[in-house]
Amino acid sequence: MNEIIKAIRATLILWVLVAVIYPFGMLAIAQLPFLSYQANGSLIRNAQGQVVGSAMIGQPFTRDRYFNSRPSTTNYSTADPKADTANILKTGVSGASNLAPSNPDLLKRIKTDISKLQQSGISPTADLVYTSSSSLDPHITHESAITQIARIAQVRKVEPSQLEKLIDQNSDRRFLGIFGEDGVNVLKLNLALDSL
Repeated sequence: MNEIIKAIRATLILWVLVAVIYPFGMLAIAQLPFLSYQANGSLIRNAQGQVVGSAMIGQPFTRDRYFNSRPSTTNYSTADPKADTANILKTGVSGASNLAPSNPDLLKRIKTDISKLQQSGISPTADLVYTSSSSLDPHITHESAITQIARIAQVRKVEPSQLEKLIDQNSDRRFLGIFGEDGVNVLKLNLALDSL
């Protein structure tokens, strides 16, 4: 009987530690001023203060007046909550399409995307043609942003130098200068573009 009481007591103590104290402790730490932005979803607001997206999740931009983002196999922001037949919002699916490089559907999509980019006067780059492994990547390379300047400058009637400055202002540099790659956050860049 003594051993059963010890086992129950140990179970209760461990349960309180890992199911109550630890989660609430992590929640409290996450709300510290230097962590709360990331912990609450890295939300980006427009000039009116409305949430328009997250700095960590890509959104589709295909109009000529905006910088194009990476293609995606998942379109969270375009799923209609009232008619979500693919259950995108319900399941939260992310990831690549898992189509082989020789798959006719993938080749057709890539050829179509390359053709659209070339018709717009954009030199196709890898991240404007291929999806990321998560299909949620919010960044494009600096090179991919630069290739779109001429089209946007013409449509918006702005100087290319202004667009180059915006690209530099909305570029994320390598973490600690060595980890990852430089990238341009497309949502932040297009919001800055709208504020011109």
